[in-house]
Amino acid sequence: MKTRSVCVSDVMTRTVVSVSAFTPFKEIVRRMHEYRVSAVPVVDEDHTVLGLVSEGDLILKQDAHLEGAPRALDGAHRRRDRSRAAGRVAAELMTAPAITIGPDATLGDAARLMHHRTVKRLPVVDPAEGTILGIVSRADLLKVFLRDDAEIAREVREDVIRRTLWIDPYTIGIVVRDGIVTMEGQVEHRDLRSIIERLVLETEGVVAVENRLTYLADESTPHTDAPFLWVSPTSKAVR
Repeated sequence: MKTRSVCVSDVMTRTVVSVSAFTPFKEIVRRMHEYRVSAVPVVDEDHTVLGLVSEGDLILKQDAHLEGAPRALDGAHRRRDRSRAAGRVAAELMTAPAITIGPDATLGDAARLMHHRTVKRLPVVDPAEGTILGIVSRADLLKVFLRDDAEIAREVREDVIRRTLWIDPYTIGIVVRDGIVTMEGQVEHRDLRSIIERLVLETEGVVAVENRLTYLADESTPHTDAPFLWVSPTSKAVR
């Protein structure tokens, strides 16, 4: 059986620097500087995530063009920036509601969510309680690409080829260099060639796959179980 895929809980930062909704602006800046983080979750007394304050939210305080009361021609985005620029405590500065993710989500799930919502980090919360468990950043998701080539090759041979597909790994040549997996050899069917490639691509740390596998038969070619129809030149069709 294939080993468990790396999930968010495996790479997240578990010691989270958080603030309350009433934490003052300068205290948020101090904590970010002290702990060398670029964002802090805002939590209530039960450690439920309310929002997130990032350096991007705080830096608006330096923009002189955002000073003053909202104006009639301001759009929604501009009004929001003005409000944060005037903010004094976390509740007035934070982005809310927070975009969160569960600890058992895959790294692919986290990457897609960050990309689609245009965020650099995600608070990791307990799916049942909503309490914060950690925080995962883009840098955390890239950690899997630090895996050694030999470790990736071993997982491909033993977990993908042998245990998942029940194929003798010695019949397929596997070479991994800089995270790129090159496969050579022959498999029984064309569909199996595609299945192997997909599973290898899902292996943590794999950058790309060079699939040079050949196949004996094409399973995707339509066929029929109807009996052979023979036609004599001088007679009607005979089954």
